[in-house]
Amino acid sequence: MAAISLSVSTVKPLGDRIFVKVSESEERTAGGILLPDNAREKPQVGEVTAVGPGKLTEDGKRQPMDVKVGDKVLYSKYAGTEVKLAGEDYVLLSEKDILAIVG
Repeated sequence: MAAISLSVSTVKPLGDRIFVKVSESEERTAGGILLPDNAREKPQVGEVTAVGPGKLTEDGKRQPMDVKVGDKVLYSKYAGTEVKLAGEDYVLLSEKDILAIVG
């Protein structure tokens, strides 16, 4: 079986899916305590790197996406599929898993 090398530019989400680059988790608490890797919270914020064309409605039309490439988003804690590309962490989410666009 041949190995496939993927990069962010070659991944194109389908339907209402969104490809998000995960932000780094906090290494220290507000009080300055250093957290080990296993004690860190799973990040829920990231930057949209690719957006699918939108969900097909029952009448065959595309519903436009509410987010665009470059938006910072807050998503559900255990949503999506985690992917690692070129040493970076990404999450492939459905649009319904996006909770908010962070300003």
